[in-house]
Amino acid sequence: MNTNFIALFSLIIGSVLFHGDKKTSANNQGDNFIYQGRVEKINNNSVILISSASSVSFNFIGDKCDVKLQSIDTWEHHNYVSLELDGEYIGRLKIEKGLAKTYPVAITTNNKVHQLTIYKATEASNGGVLFNGTTATVTEINHQTKKKIEFIGNSITCGMGNDIKEIPCGTGEWFDQHNAYWAYGPILSRALNADFLLSSVSGIGMYRNWNDEHIEEAIMPDVYENLYLNKDNSKPFDFNFQPDLVSICLGTNDLSDGDGVKKRLPFNEEKYVANYINFIKTVYKHSPKTRIVLLNSPMVSGEKNTILVKCLKRVIEAFKKDKKHKKIALFEYAPMEPKGCGYHPDIEDHKLMAQQLESFFKKLLNEK
Repeated sequence: MNTNFIALFSLIIGSVLFHGDKKTSANNQGDNFIYQGRVEKINNNSVILISSASSVSFNFIGDKCDVKLQSIDTWEHHNYVSLELDGEYIGRLKIEKGLAKTYPVAITTNNKVHQLTIYKATEASNGGVLFNGTTATVTEINHQTKKKIEFIGNSITCGMGNDIKEIPCGTGEWFDQHNAYWAYGPILSRALNADFLLSSVSGIGMYRNWNDEHIEEAIMPDVYENLYLNKDNSKPFDFNFQPDLVSICLGTNDLSDGDGVKKRLPFNEEKYVANYINFIKTVYKHSPKTRIVLLNSPMVSGEKNTILVKCLKRVIEAFKKDKKHKKIALFEYAPMEPKGCGYHPDIEDHKLMAQQLESFFKKLLNEK
């Protein structure tokens, strides 16, 4: 995202009134609003939701609530958010391109005090969603202490192609079927009553991407420390989240054959393993007390899965004598035939993936 654009945009929205005068920082809590995920505070409590499933939550009184939202980027296009009211999913909103607009929220419960959470359904590469206030009467919100999980991955972790109820595959824009709320990480976190952070980018890999040999495009080790998960390192991520558990699911794109047109080299096991080891060192640098679990991919099977699991075991072996950090775990998915768009899991597939992980992750989170 163009930083000059954001600076200009900050001046434009600076005079807009916002319900709640307590200023908070990204990934933090104020009296009236809780921000989670990769977000950027602008001013007057306005915030840009950046990464998949980044969110803002607030409590309000009454039966009327409008929210002011805008899809912002130098590339003007629409975006999506998912809404959760009083703990129940109430649907996905299309945020039209152009100036900020006010969107009504349907009140579906009789609670005296409601809680609304707005999740970014699309990913960082789709540009930010600006949350710039609500007409509702906002009250103080308290956030209970929970276990924390960070999910690092690619398009599968983003929830790409999973929501096909409204717009069929092959129609609309490539991101019209995104719904990070129903990706396996958020589903699993809700089941475990855990807070979560998604650090995921479609098409990305550990040493190369889906259709690029790390020539034109950045790989995960290049972007992980940057707030916007892109090449722009002028805005570093603060890493205040401090997860109890970090889940890494990268390898599907490293092992892919690309589009079959662009030249694709054979999979380089040594590069993959070396990059993975160095990436884990980066994770430890920012979250030294975390437990790490490596996942294979439900989209990789046969000989490729054998290679992938072999590589992951080599990575774990490299840390076998590491006494400073907790032992790295490995989880192997059962392979599946995905039913979403572009050979991606749909929502039901993501639910099955979360079910596979639930008892394993619960055990890791509860270990002393």
